[in-house]
Amino acid sequence: MKKFVGLVFFCAGVCWGQGDLQAQTSIIQGTVSDAVNNEGLALATVTVQGSAKATATDLDGNYQLEGLEPGLYNVEFKMFGYESFVAFEVSVTNNKPARLDARLSASTTKLTEIEVSAQNRFERNPESPVSVQNIGINEIQRNPGGNQDISKVVQSLPGVAAQPGFRNDLIIRGGAPNENRFYLDGIEIPAINHFATQGSSGGPVGMINVNFLREVNLYTGAFPVERGNALSSVMELQLKDARTDRWGGIGQVGASEVGITVDGPLGDKTGLMLSARRSYLQFLFSLLELPFLPTYNDFQVKLKHTFNRKHQITFLGLGAVDNFDLNLNANETEAQRYTLNALPVNEQWNYSVGAKYTYFAEKSYTNVVLSQFMLNNTAFKYVDNDESKTQLLDYDSREIENKLRVENFYRHNGWRWTNGFGFEELKYATDELDLRVPEGQPARSYTTNLRMFRYSLFSQATKTVWREHLTLSAGFRMDALSFNVSTRNPLEQLSPRLSASYALNSNWSLNANWGIYYQLPPYTLLGFRDQSGDLVNRDATYIRSTHTVVGVTNYLPFNAKWSLEAFYKDYGNYPFLLTDSISLANLGGDFGVIGNAPSRSVSEGRSYGLELTYQQKYYKGFFGILALTLVRSEFEDKKGVLVPTAWDNRIIGTLTAGKRFGKNWELGVQYQFLGGAPFTPFDLDESALIVNWDNIGFGIPDYDALNTQRFDNFNRINARIDKKWFFPKWSLDVYFDVQNLLGQAVQGPPLVDVQRDAMGAPIVDPNDPNRYLIKELENSSGSTLPSIGLIIEI
Repeated sequence: MKKFVGLVFFCAGVCWGQGDLQAQTSIIQGTVSDAVNNEGLALATVTVQGSAKATATDLDGNYQLEGLEPGLYNVEFKMFGYESFVAFEVSVTNNKPARLDARLSASTTKLTEIEVSAQNRFERNPESPVSVQNIGINEIQRNPGGNQDISKVVQSLPGVAAQPGFRNDLIIRGGAPNENRFYLDGIEIPAINHFATQGSSGGPVGMINVNFLREVNLYTGAFPVERGNALSSVMELQLKDARTDRWGGIGQVGASEVGITVDGPLGDKTGLMLSARRSYLQFLFSLLELPFLPTYNDFQVKLKHTFNRKHQITFLGLGAVDNFDLNLNANETEAQRYTLNALPVNEQWNYSVGAKYTYFAEKSYTNVVLSQFMLNNTAFKYVDNDESKTQLLDYDSREIENKLRVENFYRHNGWRWTNGFGFEELKYATDELDLRVPEGQPARSYTTNLRMFRYSLFSQATKTVWREHLTLSAGFRMDALSFNVSTRNPLEQLSPRLSASYALNSNWSLNANWGIYYQLPPYTLLGFRDQSGDLVNRDATYIRSTHTVVGVTNYLPFNAKWSLEAFYKDYGNYPFLLTDSISLANLGGDFGVIGNAPSRSVSEGRSYGLELTYQQKYYKGFFGILALTLVRSEFEDKKGVLVPTAWDNRIIGTLTAGKRFGKNWELGVQYQFLGGAPFTPFDLDESALIVNWDNIGFGIPDYDALNTQRFDNFNRINARIDKKWFFPKWSLDVYFDVQNLLGQAVQGPPLVDVQRDAMGAPIVDPNDPNRYLIKELENSSGSTLPSIGLIIEI
């Protein structure tokens, strides 16, 4: 590590002496087109915000801004009869032209001159006037403590709870981690994390290479009608296109991984981007004598071919290979032995591939999307981690999704229509043997193989009325699944939604949304069988959540906005797990598999709260976002009484701010406050039973005391310093990132372990021969984590 740090600063010193090469000038170029028909817009004005640099597009809509110094710029696009648009933080370097295309939407307001109002500086969606946040690529890359992991970066947004541990589950407005959906360039990506929890969506490390990203839109309500099967959020990740001038690449060494990204042209109309990353955590963990050794690899590809202005097609691929081994040599401390006794060996791989064909007509455009997702998840565990002894766990599971979606976006005479349908083939197969169950419960031993079909229809209409002040939107969605009588009836999953936005003036608006949303239970639940081979949860239904959101937004002239929103989510038909007497809404924040148990779709709950947000886009070197969320999250326990869920943090606060200084220095600081979340204590009597401990190897939760205890509040400060150098053929970014600057330990529930003799054998309770003597172990970890990284772009 010392050698690596020395090499970094040696390179930095060499580059420091080459600072005069930064005087090379750079270019921004691209096309300005109509957002509906993709026709180029002639004589559109393109201006660098805050400077005299400006140009106009040619007859085909092409433009080029020259003579720019390397750095960050906000670029404004204006065209008579169209809504103005501002692209924030366009990164300009010497080694390649910055490609910036803009698609302008026709204005619904009668304009006598071209204006760039404070409101128009932010991209808005009339169908979703509330609960939408946008972050650009530079905000993602430089996020302090985010480690360029999109799931960690969005934890700085309103309503999103930052996880104090090493997982990056998305807990949004009090909802469980399995309630979120993700799309890359409009293609659904069910898994975005390494070592994903099957039946949920979280994990410790993100799979998506941020070097592919252009921007991210996070919907925490008012979901687009074409995006289904979500209860808490929809994340739209927009990818950039490959460079068109020549081949280039980015090499990166970070705190836990090394990666490379290459992109370039394959002819005049085709661009290709490729990336591969591999972790070296297994080496670091081995040196630190940690009892587990994770290794992850991921691969990403995007190919886009433009036939002409009316026809284009995009191919995407994202995959991961993850291995989780045990370090059996790390067994000297109680904590090490406990971990080795509890954790299985796990191997997991997944991939998503898809194609999106887009056709632009005169007044509409149509997307035809085909995709496939596959997950393979295996795990095993032996007594004493000795493969010659009894096997406690043998798990082998596969999920396959084949999907078709057709969506049309029509615009005419101020009307906006969205219509479409979807069809999916879903496959789920699992072989499971799990003897790690408490006394009195049957072992899980079954084989299942499901093949189901799902279809959807959706439509939404939007219109601005009342002298262009009031925008109204109404739509519906219907989903059906060939699983049982209830899921086959699309009227049982009728999902209406209404939105309204009233512009008090050009800078103030009142906004509201109401909608009903449905989501399938996880395949692990639908496919669960008993030992006789019967489907246990054959009466499972879609989960329902009804959202109501109202808010006010004020747009400020210095690239900023603030908003205040109140939300209420009413849940129904959530699976209630019968064995443990707990709602599935409490699970998903740990490793392994959830949902593979008997259940009934009867659980009800709610979450509600208030969000205050201030977002400062790049302005005179400053940038930042302040998000304060007050939230309550409650679900029924086995007595039908509403009790706090595992996600009931109550207060979530994040302040992320930064400044860009001269000579390409940049400083970012983030403060996070997370109210203490509830947790369920262990049942010490049940855990101490010899038959239970020998089978399970860790504590049994006491669900009679569901979420009756809370962790302490958590505070964290992250900081990051970047220094960039720009050269004629390449650029270098050296960054120093510090996570948890305060060094506050992350608190976990106390662990339960058996007392052992000098030989390491469990000690039987002398007063009860059926039990071991047990004890509680402190479960807290965390320290200041500094890291240094290099990003080289050619």
